[in-house]
Amino acid sequence: MEEKIKAFLKEIETFTTEKQQEIEDFRIRLLSRKGQIPALFEEFKKLGGEEKRKYGKSLNELKQKAQAKIDDLRAGASKDGETGERFDLSRPASAGFMGSRHPVNLVKNEIVDIFKRIGFNVSEGPEIEDDWHNFTALNFPEEHPARDMQDTFFVARNPEWALRTHTSSVQVRAMEANKPPIRTISPGRVFRNEAISARSHCIFHQVEGLYIDKSVSFADLKQTLLYFAREFFGKDTRIRLRPSYFPFTEPSAEMDVYWGLENEVDYRMTKGTGWLEVMGCGMVDPNVLENCGIDPNEYSGYAFGMGVERIAMQRYQISDIRYLFENDIRFLEQFHTAL
Repeated sequence: MEEKIKAFLKEIETFTTEKQQEIEDFRIRLLSRKGQIPALFEEFKKLGGEEKRKYGKSLNELKQKAQAKIDDLRAGASKDGETGERFDLSRPASAGFMGSRHPVNLVKNEIVDIFKRIGFNVSEGPEIEDDWHNFTALNFPEEHPARDMQDTFFVARNPEWALRTHTSSVQVRAMEANKPPIRTISPGRVFRNEAISARSHCIFHQVEGLYIDKSVSFADLKQTLLYFAREFFGKDTRIRLRPSYFPFTEPSAEMDVYWGLENEVDYRMTKGTGWLEVMGCGMVDPNVLENCGIDPNEYSGYAFGMGVERIAMQRYQISDIRYLFENDIRFLEQFHTAL
């Protein structure tokens, strides 16, 4: 009995095939009603009490191993019995889900491409900035409201550091690291401690531009912005510049484009005027140039900055800025055709 059990165990361990018919033949030979293992159980019944105790457990284990072997072989067998591969690796892969770029990235990349065409390069910088690059070098007085906790996310362990409130900090780094002429744009994410609503968010994206050279004038700034507006919004786009104030530019202005009043979203976004505020701009304040090691008596320049989300909302008729940050697949699926 012991030799027969060992012989069957060896056969079970060594037997292999990937054809269903051979597996079935193996099962019939070993485990069918008239198979070899049931025949061993018939012999087992004729043994004495001592031998039954010796071989009973081994016989049960033999039957279990035979069944487990057959189950494993069946799992790996092919239906046609010609190959053991469970999958045809030569078949073309099924088409995957086609993604798309986020609407904010679509708009940001288009803005960057427009300015690249007229000689601007791209500068990047850290999102956590020190006081010098985020405020002081940009001519922010100590008492300026932007330094207040209501507007800025300061680092708790060191109030001298904060999440940048604008990408103007990258322009400071560009002026410190390069000699004029400087012509650069700074796209990136910024943070402000503001209440979240349909029109504003505590996180948003900016594209800021800077041009420093000899004899740069406000007329140069206006012509650059008009070129951008007509490339982005259409060749017949009208712009207007309204006087404004920024600590780092003098004189300063807000630029609006005329969008029109064709639907409810236009009325809400333009507050019923038809004019959409797109960016702030102005001539770089001489104090900023001096802070960055550039002689304001020899060089001048202009700077501008725009929020990407507001333009994206107008481009795609999005009524609520929060949609851009929720990552709702039902919303994002609308932009599959915009790759």
